[in-house]
Amino acid sequence: MAILTREEAKKIIDKVLAYSKADETSVSLSGNRTGNIRYARNSVSTSGESDNIALAVTAVYGKKSGTATINEFDDASLEKTVRRAEEIAQLAPENPEYMPMLGPQTYLETKTYAESTAKINPEFRAQAAFDSIDPCRQKNLTAAGYMEDTTGFSSIGNSKGLFGYNRSTGVDFSITVRTADGLGSGYANPDVNDVTKLNTKATTQIAMQKAMASASARALEPGKYTVILEPTASVELLQNMMRSIDARSADEGRSFLSKKGGGTRLGEKLFDERVTIITDPQNPELPLAPFSGGGGGGGRGGGGGDSLGLPQEKRTWIENGVVKNMYYSRYWAEKKGVKPIPFASGFIMMGGTQSLADLIKSTDKGILVTRFWYIRAVDPQTQLYTGLTRDGTFYIENGQIKFPVKNFRFNESPVIMLNNVEALGKPVRAGGNLIPPMKIRDFTFTSLSDAV
Repeated sequence: MAILTREEAKKIIDKVLAYSKADETSVSLSGNRTGNIRYARNSVSTSGESDNIALAVTAVYGKKSGTATINEFDDASLEKTVRRAEEIAQLAPENPEYMPMLGPQTYLETKTYAESTAKINPEFRAQAAFDSIDPCRQKNLTAAGYMEDTTGFSSIGNSKGLFGYNRSTGVDFSITVRTADGLGSGYANPDVNDVTKLNTKATTQIAMQKAMASASARALEPGKYTVILEPTASVELLQNMMRSIDARSADEGRSFLSKKGGGTRLGEKLFDERVTIITDPQNPELPLAPFSGGGGGGGRGGGGGDSLGLPQEKRTWIENGVVKNMYYSRYWAEKKGVKPIPFASGFIMMGGTQSLADLIKSTDKGILVTRFWYIRAVDPQTQLYTGLTRDGTFYIENGQIKFPVKNFRFNESPVIMLNNVEALGKPVRAGGNLIPPMKIRDFTFTSLSDAV
């Protein structure tokens, strides 16, 4: 029962709404089948598959709301859940920022579902793990990996006539390879909607190459360096910045988009002119759910609260370095007299045509970074973060990788980083986004780390 059709989901939602006595009622219904396989030391340690389906009812009286959830779907249980939500609402304090529920909306057709992913079974997962483990065994390397596949649906409806339904699939695969002495480490982490685009053997070969090449790392002095950031390195910094493009935070002086003396920096050029970031729910490489709060890409979602059910659209956030849009909740949009703009779960940073190898060849002196980890905020208002390099950091000289280097701690802001762009490569999918490899000057490394 975990994956309901559009008709099955609507039937349940309509039944729940029919039980309601509240001023307004909304229903969220979602389910998924999730499978996984995990291995370490070249041996599978766990594998499993689970099904889950859940329904949430929110009842509203005036500006008071209450929510109850359930995973049983007989009539008595559904009605009991509605009554419980109504009871909670009656006891709740008023929400001064409550917004009336949306009426019917028109949603884009997005291709977040792939039948190939929905058909994944335990045999497929076992073969995917073998294809990753076997080449490591043959090279006396040690593999640790995890693959998770999800097929799900999300449906919403309310007493104002709104209804939305979306199916989605997704696969995440991560692999870390270590040398036998533990001194070399490599990493790769692709994610896809369509599993036919994932090759665990080829992905593992990349991690193997990095592991073998990163042994016997040398220490370099910390400082400012030209860096080439692979998408797995820059993705979390960019995600943190994109989550912060919120109009209310900017208006209230809590954001890097806040203007001194009041107001926001919407319309200002804050980045290098080559920086353009958009969302496009219909992009074939990065399809997204058609409505806010609806999941997508294997269950990723965002934009709940008063923005639940807002249509997702193709939208430009940054164009040629200029901030073009910010997220607006319905409450804040009404307060400011503008159109609400929901949070989007995935973004596309435009790039060029160069490969990672091309960026390396064009670099006289610099450092190649496979990924960052243990990233923590230092100053939200400047987007300053700190973290460490990991799993393959290399020194570049005269367009060639010369030797591996010990890992660094960095202190850097993605806002500053995107002002120091020297070149952008061809975007690839990373962390549910499309991001180019980037060549950045004056990236700040503050100290060394002995961790591999």
